[in-house]
Amino acid sequence: MNSVNAVKQLLLQSGAGWVLWFLAGLSVITLAICVERWFFYLARHCDVQVLARSVGDQLAARDFAAAIETLAKSRSVAAAIAAAGLQFAERGPASAERAMQSAVALERGRLERGLAYLGTLGNNAPFIGLFGTVIGIIGAFEELGRAAPARGAAELASQAVMSSIAEALVATALGILVALPAIAAYNYFQRRIAALLLTTDVLSNLVLAHLADRTARATGTDGMAG
Repeated sequence: MNSVNAVKQLLLQSGAGWVLWFLAGLSVITLAICVERWFFYLARHCDVQVLARSVGDQLAARDFAAAIETLAKSRSVAAAIAAAGLQFAERGPASAERAMQSAVALERGRLERGLAYLGTLGNNAPFIGLFGTVIGIIGAFEELGRAAPARGAAELASQAVMSSIAEALVATALGILVALPAIAAYNYFQRRIAALLLTTDVLSNLVLAHLADRTARATGTDGMAG
């Protein structure tokens, strides 16, 4: 038996049924990730205008401790990044900005967790289904080859082959069915991430503005004292 026949026999023995179960398992994982990400993004969202107004009043009063405490009460992405910058308020705006950039990278990693799976599945699920279809077609033609010597059974064999091919195409259909929600969820969550990170600019720029003003006042006071 050559290598081609060996591979063919292996595929015929395994069948295409496991591909369908495999795709079904992948779809369950997709659903679990989508539900988890949905609640995660919901928890990390906030009314940034209300939070900015509250924190802005505290920063204007130079009460940075109170501002950090207010931000710590929020689970939002914007609050976490702004709080990271305020931790370095005593070191100046430049240090605070670098701290917030580091916090953005950390938050982005948390926000994008699981999305690589959705993107990969969306791109490859149709190929997995196509693989199952190919296995089914190989089996159908194998049956046709075995029935060929019996001329009286040719029509019956042809019907059986067509039925087998129709069943094999179910794998491709299921692969596409699994891929479409994964791609849709991936694109939707990417937009949610972009929206969440965009709101961080509101608080980040607010923090930097107050720190810059504080530094300017301190420098001006020192210059007058000199």
